[in-house]
Amino acid sequence: MADAAGILEAREVCEAGQSCYTGPFKPMKGMSNLDWGMRNRLSRLIKADGHTQFLPIDHGYFQGPTRCLECPDQTIKELLPYADGLFVTRGVLRASVSPDLDIPIILRVSGGSSVVGEDLADEIITTSVEEMLRLNVAAVGLSVFVGSQYERQTLQSLAELVSTCEDFGIPVMAVTAVGKELEKRTSRYLGLACRICAELGAKVVKTYYCDEGFDKVTHGCPVPVVIAGGPKCSSELEVFDFVYDGMQKGAIGVNLGRNIWQHEHPLPMMRALNGVIHDGLNPRQAQEFYRELVSGA
Repeated sequence: MADAAGILEAREVCEAGQSCYTGPFKPMKGMSNLDWGMRNRLSRLIKADGHTQFLPIDHGYFQGPTRCLECPDQTIKELLPYADGLFVTRGVLRASVSPDLDIPIILRVSGGSSVVGEDLADEIITTSVEEMLRLNVAAVGLSVFVGSQYERQTLQSLAELVSTCEDFGIPVMAVTAVGKELEKRTSRYLGLACRICAELGAKVVKTYYCDEGFDKVTHGCPVPVVIAGGPKCSSELEVFDFVYDGMQKGAIGVNLGRNIWQHEHPLPMMRALNGVIHDGLNPRQAQEFYRELVSGA
């Protein structure tokens, strides 16, 4: 043990200065009262500017070997340096992601249905909190299906997951999924779904962008909102447009997969989106940056 001899008396306040740490803190909506561990995990995902770019590769949990995700390790290899978090299942994490990489993990913890089943909304929790801790995750994510036959089941899963994860300081990201019913992506529906997720304790909500009223969606949600990608867009500019507009209207970032790794030029697309999210590029500037990267200029 340490030698007790020669211990110096504590300094006076006038010598030592204030002892309380009061900041600076990065901007994180609704996060001022979190415990240290919970906030630290979120801080790994949300960068100093308050923005984030998640890279999801969890699609196989209900789609199987999705195009361009047949070999996840090859798909993400050049993209990970520009990702602020990786959304992935435990199976692909262990099989395809090096534990030596310094990338915060958002673990997909719901599933149980597939594209050939009766209803994509029939999901359950598939992963224990012990697994979450073993894998040292920064957060976990699950889907909820508000307005579906399985609304109560998936919202109950969210509530129970939050209660479990609170004991261990693990943030929960709720995904407002709509299955195959894309017509549900209106501001009224998305605003309802996001608010319910926040009320049940989600620390981040992933939801779809909508052309009209997206500011109402983010304003009515007391925790950060990230934009889901949805179906693959027809052009780069279309992607830059909705991401830029969504962030101007209150989103803190994106969770885009297919519009990046199914793109003809995934790395330039990833970097151009990074410019919109973290460097404030507008859609035209992002498109110009993208073209420069493709041409090798």
